[in-house]
Amino acid sequence: MATDAAATKAKGAQTNTQLATFFVADLFFGVNVLCVQEVLRFQHMTSVPQAPAVIEGLINLRGQIVTAIDMRRRLQLPPRDGDKAPINVVVRTEDGAVSLLVDEIGDVLDVDSTAWERTPENLDGGSRELIRGVYKLNDRLLLVLDTDKTVEIATAMGGP
Repeated sequence: MATDAAATKAKGAQTNTQLATFFVADLFFGVNVLCVQEVLRFQHMTSVPQAPAVIEGLINLRGQIVTAIDMRRRLQLPPRDGDKAPINVVVRTEDGAVSLLVDEIGDVLDVDSTAWERTPENLDGGSRELIRGVYKLNDRLLLVLDTDKTVEIATAMGGP
C-alpha cells in the first residue's frame, strides 16, 4: 500500500504543461495555452509609419487595437511566399494583446516537464534569445517561445 502511495505521489510530481503550437518556416514553437487569447486567419492591417520592421501593422480586434509582429522578421528568417497569408496568434502580455504572425497553426500539446531542456547552444543567436527552452518530442524539437521577450519592441528595433 505504501508503494502505491509513493507511485501516486511521484506521478503527481510530474507536471504537464499545455502548449499551443505553431510553425514559423521549419521551426516548431509552443506558447503556454493560457497566454493565447485567440487564433485568427489573416486580418486587414493598418501600417505604422516609421515602426520597426518587425511590426507588420495594427489590427482592429472587435474595437481593440492590436500590434501585429511578423515572426519571420522577428526571428530573422526569410520572408514567407507572397501568396501565403500568415495566421494571427493573439497572445496576452502585461501591456495588452499582441498578434504574432505565424505560418501555420499546430495542436495544443500536453508536454511532460521531464522532457524540458535548456535552449541548445547551437541555436541561431537571433532566435536563441527568444526561446525559454525546448521539449524533445518523438519526431522534433518543440521550441518554447518567450512571449514577453518576443514582444519587446526595443529589442525588435535592431531587426532589418
